[in-house]
Amino acid sequence: MDIGALREEYTHNGLSRKNLETEPFKQFETWFKQAVKAELTEPNAMSLATVSAKGEPSLRTVLLKYFDTQGFVFFTNYESNKAKQIDRNYSVALLFLWLPLERQVKIKGKAAKVSTAESLKYFVTRPRGSKLGAWSSSQSSVISSRQLLEMKFNEMQRKFDQGEIPLPSFWGGYRVVPHYFEFWQGRPNRLHDRFCYNLQDNKTWEIDRLAP
Repeated sequence: MDIGALREEYTHNGLSRKNLETEPFKQFETWFKQAVKAELTEPNAMSLATVSAKGEPSLRTVLLKYFDTQGFVFFTNYESNKAKQIDRNYSVALLFLWLPLERQVKIKGKAAKVSTAESLKYFVTRPRGSKLGAWSSSQSSVISSRQLLEMKFNEMQRKFDQGEIPLPSFWGGYRVVPHYFEFWQGRPNRLHDRFCYNLQDNKTWEIDRLAP
């Protein structure tokens, strides 16, 4: 298979400085709403990059659950590899890839745990199966078979067959507080439009065009 021959020409509208919002959160909201309106699969899926204690990068896809001017929030097991890496180095990066719209958004920032109250507020909205799943999986640990995982799930079903399922002490959210955004719009001939927002003195956002 000749992978080098795989090529798409990007033909959507470009991105100009005059059409950018002054605040990157507003620009992200505009693009995110357009991704939702376009009915893309999992428009809130984002790649999360962390770094291990050895300096090795790690990447996985998580789901953005909400965002505002305070940051971008996702939820996970606090004993997972990603959580352990964030505990050692809170600098992370996010990437949203919306290929049908020929767009990417890259974000760099600091990750910190949200409060237990905030985690609980989200946890109670999850489907019952997702709540049980949080209790059933020791995320990132080695298991010998899927059968063990399903046995644990069934055990949790029996344990919590009456009433509400409580928030696990080892599960909750992280908020990524950005200091850098990059908005990428595909253009013909690989002359893509790229604009970055850099936070200056924790107050204002400086906008620059980047070469593709």
